[in-house]
Amino acid sequence: MNIPAARFKIPSLSWMPVLLMSLILLSQPADIRSQPLPVITTQEAGMDETVLSRVDDVIEKSIAEGETPGAVLLVVRKDRIVLRKAYGNRQITPEPVPMTVETIFDMASITKPVATATSLMRLVDAGKIRLSDPVSHYLPDFNDRVTADDGRVRIIRVVHLLTHSAGLPSYPPVADLVAEAGSDSRLQVLYNWLDTAEREFAAGESFLYSCPNFVTLQRIVESVTGETLAEYSRENIFRPLQMNRTGFLPPADWKVNTAPTEPGDDGVQMVCIVHDPFARELMGGISGNAGLFSTADDLAIFAAMMMNGGTWNGERILSKAAVDAMTSTPHGLEVQGRGLGWDLNSSFATNQGDLFGPRTYGHTGFTGTSLIIDPDTKTAVILLTNRVHPDGTGSVVRLRSLIANIVAASIEQ
Repeated sequence: MNIPAARFKIPSLSWMPVLLMSLILLSQPADIRSQPLPVITTQEAGMDETVLSRVDDVIEKSIAEGETPGAVLLVVRKDRIVLRKAYGNRQITPEPVPMTVETIFDMASITKPVATATSLMRLVDAGKIRLSDPVSHYLPDFNDRVTADDGRVRIIRVVHLLTHSAGLPSYPPVADLVAEAGSDSRLQVLYNWLDTAEREFAAGESFLYSCPNFVTLQRIVESVTGETLAEYSRENIFRPLQMNRTGFLPPADWKVNTAPTEPGDDGVQMVCIVHDPFARELMGGISGNAGLFSTADDLAIFAAMMMNGGTWNGERILSKAAVDAMTSTPHGLEVQGRGLGWDLNSSFATNQGDLFGPRTYGHTGFTGTSLIIDPDTKTAVILLTNRVHPDGTGSVVRLRSLIANIVAASIEQ
């Protein structure tokens, strides 16, 4: 590129050291500039070390019984890491590979609150989206009018998608839609189905956990921003927080540190390939319901941001009002037990255990991931497993609750 001499000013020699240092810093891998949470002792965190250490036996027993090949547990208290430990193996076939605390996991449905709902709420903060807007305001072809049992027409609004009270089916018929698409765009065939599929009930009348809800939210985010969900969440959430091992469509160099899930159609264990068929077969890996990959350390930063009212390390991701709204049940939808993207006290909230406070919120992922946050004690419990490896038969539902109970019981002050 030719730059006119008059518009190009050579820096004075006194600025050269600063300029050179800036160039060096910019050329370094992002991890060098990252600032993970500090580590403190259990005593400094106001927790009982003897009680907290019980997690070891519980996790090791779960591994021994074949519930999961391995796990990473990270406990945050008051913005500090109290416990960060790896257990078992992240891979057992074709050959064992030990689990490490740096292991990258397929987050599955934790994608919903961390990427999709947070992106959407940033746009609410920016005055670009209103929770009470009809979905058709953003997606004109979307059928958002359903006649209720009382004969009244109810409108599916953005808030209904966030709380799983929209009435959309729980999951798309992936194989049928792939076959229907043939050589045509699978995405367009899917969107036609989302726009017109029969609604299970009128908006706000009931609760049905639905992956299509969050792909519809993704479409809204993308229609407003003109960016993919992957691009928007990376630039507005993960990069500002220096969550450098979080994103969609992981690059090839992540593969060596990523936990596998199950064999794909070729019989080879899937690594850095999203496990969820909806996200994989129809959405190309960037999906509002699943597709995010991350680590325990990165989720700890995200949890700290949420516990600090939407800000961390000088970066504001959400307003305090948005965090409060996300972690409360919307007016008129209290019976659903869901916040805006987060699970509060629905039947899906067993990962919270029995002892954390009433304002606790969180989410799980099908692959074996879990994140819970208690804002009253400023405690977060991140338990990441790949329980679907190697053959999809593992289960960590009970393990999640047991770990949550131990962590809650260890809090003394």
